[in-house]
Amino acid sequence: MSTLSNLLRQVEQKDPQLAADLDREVKALQSRRAFGLNFERHVPESVELPGRPIRRGDKVRFLPERGQPANSADKRLWRVTAIRKTATDRMADLVRQASPDAEPETATRACEDLVTVAEFRDPIYPGLKSTGKTERGGDKPFHTVINSENYHALQALLYTHEGKVDAIYIDPPYNTGAKDWKYNNDYVDGDDAYRHSKWLAMMERRLKLAKRLLNPDNSALIVTIDEKEVHRLGLLLQQVFLGESIQMVTIVINPVGQERLREIARVEEYAFFVFLGSASPARVADDMLNEPKRSRGDSRSRSVRWEWLLRGGSDASRANNPQLFYPIFVNPKQRTIVKVGNPLSLKQDRTKIKSPSGTVAVWPLRTSGGEGRWRCSPEYLRSLIAKGYAKLGDYNADRKQWAILYLGKAQIRRVESGEIAILGKNDDGSLILGPAPELDVRLSPKTVWNRGAHRAGEYGTSMLRVLLPERRFPYPKSLYAVEDSLRILVAENPDAIVLDYFSGSGTTAHAVMRLNKQDGGRRQCISVTNNEVSADEQKALREKGLRPGDPEWEALGICDYITKPRITTVITGTTPDGEPIKGDYKFTDEFPMADGFEENVEFFTLTYEAPRPVAHHLSFASIAPLLWLKAGARGRRIDKATDSFDITDSYAVLFDLDAADGFLATLADAETVYMVFIVTDDDRGFQAICGELPARVEAVRLYESYLTNFTINTGRD
Repeated sequence: MSTLSNLLRQVEQKDPQLAADLDREVKALQSRRAFGLNFERHVPESVELPGRPIRRGDKVRFLPERGQPANSADKRLWRVTAIRKTATDRMADLVRQASPDAEPETATRACEDLVTVAEFRDPIYPGLKSTGKTERGGDKPFHTVINSENYHALQALLYTHEGKVDAIYIDPPYNTGAKDWKYNNDYVDGDDAYRHSKWLAMMERRLKLAKRLLNPDNSALIVTIDEKEVHRLGLLLQQVFLGESIQMVTIVINPVGQERLREIARVEEYAFFVFLGSASPARVADDMLNEPKRSRGDSRSRSVRWEWLLRGGSDASRANNPQLFYPIFVNPKQRTIVKVGNPLSLKQDRTKIKSPSGTVAVWPLRTSGGEGRWRCSPEYLRSLIAKGYAKLGDYNADRKQWAILYLGKAQIRRVESGEIAILGKNDDGSLILGPAPELDVRLSPKTVWNRGAHRAGEYGTSMLRVLLPERRFPYPKSLYAVEDSLRILVAENPDAIVLDYFSGSGTTAHAVMRLNKQDGGRRQCISVTNNEVSADEQKALREKGLRPGDPEWEALGICDYITKPRITTVITGTTPDGEPIKGDYKFTDEFPMADGFEENVEFFTLTYEAPRPVAHHLSFASIAPLLWLKAGARGRRIDKATDSFDITDSYAVLFDLDAADGFLATLADAETVYMVFIVTDDDRGFQAICGELPARVEAVRLYESYLTNFTINTGRD
């Protein structure tokens, strides 16, 4: 090694950067284990950023000419030295230097024919741009979906969630050799000699970031995989999560079997469970292997489901049954049902009905705004209220509508038979219910799962076809397999934060919503996916003269075409075409899919901001969603900088230290605020404000050039 060190010093005299690069690789080789999993960690990784504006200083590649295949373009990297505007285009002056001794090569291209490239370790200044949201969950925290290259999203999430994530579920590419994933902007196929090294390098970088996001004291990770990489993944997890408890579960996903030439038909895939700190698998009602006992203590009897009184489905209009169209008068301050009105004839105008003093009328209005109907008669509802079997639910601010909840006849029979215990009464007289303690049988999940609910074809592919008719996504997970997996991790944590950074079609977020409905939880799911278009679709789009970044191209990407519409559909209960979802959810909690979920979600795209420091008050909007996420992703977001301060239900931002007195006085009365961001370059001023904050409040400092707080991709992992 001494000879090698001398050679490196000689290189350093001529080319310091080359010497530094060589030294880094030598150290990597020195640190490599003699035994265990060895692979080429130095395999370069970069990502193209279609649609991002071309700026001076960017690294770029040439896009292929319209109508030409992807491999027809020059793949070399160029640096943008200047941007010039012409009458019709923005033109970029480019330069590249193959080696320190070579003459620089120059070129000029229209900006629309270039794509920005972010290489591993290039500094990136991220922001988040909202692209829509759906609100049906009242004051519940928001689920979030981030359209981004997941390595960059994970780095951004280190600011908002480092050490705070309770569970991670990922279904990464299986590296089958069938061009099902990209590395360094190229699909990886079975002939690639570095296929396994590329996959392991990609996974290791992201698992190291995931480890930092997980709560080290009590959290868990699930990674699913098939036989192509299962053994390498097992070794990789042991190296990244050294000393933690790791188990592999075999899950039957296709009992019929997948026939393969000269191979045994495959029926299973695998899931690695990694438990950090004190985490352990929750005891559940079904061990996933043995024949479930159909007793009063099984999974069907443990959950208590309050149903929506509003009827769903295609025949749920007022005209179908006028006797079920009547007002329910509620007291919004006391959150109680005061009176049940009488049915209106079809000729009567509901807006002419006067509400008793102190009440507002709740009508059976559908999500479209049309007049629907309730599920039962007013007489029956009055009897339910008297017995505590009906109550007022949450208020939907978007629709300006209260939810009315009641127990169905099957649930009432279980209450009256003792299967469900009456634990007490709420202030409005409604019953507090729970499983009878002596019937709450819990089992340890087994390491082999064989359940019909986990069939990927029926409860993955076919379910997605019901949710998004005419849209296709390859190999979606069974919703119930993901739900059962997450239940083992977060059944006892109703406020858990769940992350999926290979979210694909959005099954993990869907499963988290199912769990919330079953026990009234407020769990959040953060989903990260890119907007990649499949290899087959890319070929057809290129033949039409389209390229990445074109609106028609991006509209068919995973995030915009599958993930966002699926999550919106399952919350609202209606397909993208506005039709109620057909069919029912099954197993643990059975109810019509058209009922949807009382949940909130917001969709974001990770943006790549200008690399130069951004002046105060000009870049706050880019990082505002990151502050909101760090503060819990609930309630109103502070989207604009002010001259003084702004305070919401959960967090606050002090923009000017001169406004500190008014800020502290207002904050003293804001008892729900638990995090404040203080914008200042003055360390002493920041410390002075921290000394005056209430004990419940966590203070976070922001520098005035906002984006410098969030610089990522600088070699951290």
